Amino acid sequence: MTFIRPNFRHPENHTNERGFSIKNYEGALSTLCAGCGHDSISASIIKSCFELNLEPHKIAKISGIGCSSKTPTYFLGKAHGFNSVHGRMPSVTTGANMANKDLLYIGVSGDGDTASIGMGQFAHVVRRNLNMVYIVMNNGCYGLTKGQDSATADKGSAGKKGVPSPFDSIDLCELALQLGAGMVARSFSGDKKQLVPLIKAAIKHNGFAFIDVVSPCVTFNNTPNSTKGYEWVRDHMEATGTIDFIPHQSEITVDYPEGSSRTVAMHDGSALTLQKNQHDYDLSCRKEAINRIETVKMQQKILTGLMYLNESESDTHGRINTSDQALNSLAQSELCPGSTVLDALNASLR
Repeated sequence: MTFIRPNFRHPENHTNERGFSIKNYEGALSTLCAGCGHDSISASIIKSCFELNLEPHKIAKISGIGCSSKTPTYFLGKAHGFNSVHGRMPSVTTGANMANKDLLYIGVSGDGDTASIGMGQFAHVVRRNLNMVYIVMNNGCYGLTKGQDSATADKGSAGKKGVPSPFDSIDLCELALQLGAGMVARSFSGDKKQLVPLIKAAIKHNGFAFIDVVSPCVTFNNTPNSTKGYEWVRDHMEATGTIDFIPHQSEITVDYPEGSSRTVAMHDGSALTLQKNQHDYDLSCRKEAINRIETVKMQQKILTGLMYLNESESDTHGRINTSDQALNSLAQSELCPGSTVLDALNASLR
């Protein structure tokens, strides 16, 4: 772990299409424990935003309380940010989103922040299908208060104290599916190859996109008996498939039979070789996604990857028919209907 970040960047480090370098997406130096999985997630967010050519000042990052909720300080330093109270990130994000729908909202939370204190808020932001990316950094414990079990600690798993949890855990992916989330995925903080495409897909998804990221707490919950530790997760991961993300551009179409491969030229000049698998899992079927999670869980494994995707649902703005413009761009005459309209409205209610 270093306490100094050099300002020097290699002169040949490339910039993205917006002219930004990776430095423009970084934040302050992390003060989390060395080896904390949360820092890897922050790095994946930085990489995703850089590669998607996003403008940092058009992003809002919002969090609650906990180790995970400190991390917005460590990424997207030029973005808007708000550190709310414990478990209240969803309502603050909802308010900001209602006022300005033009920003990209990235909400960061922990398993305690979401599955305990903020459970009610989580349920309602999912069912409203708020257009946001919701990332849970899930380490199965309250690291900031010395490692007590959280609601996502699996029954029988043991943290640093070695006492197995006597309670059934909450599976946030299953809960998000049942509440109607449009996109649900799970990944591991140590697997950037899988996590970065998932974050990119979540950013581009119109509606509520949820990613549960198993992120070991190296200080309080990284034992071989903990299902949130590095050793256990690496030995018991099962991925839904190899996921890649292609930004929306002019359509590239290919047609080839299942079980064969095809090399496709991409928009950025690179080539992508596709291997078409035999399909046995419909990503748009909520029931199949829940069944797959349960099946893999019974095998004592962790299902990772994209589990469910439904792009046909309207987000919160569509459901309650809000203005197409952000409130801060509306003139007073548009925000105030005038006394004539108000009088007519009052009369209609008498």
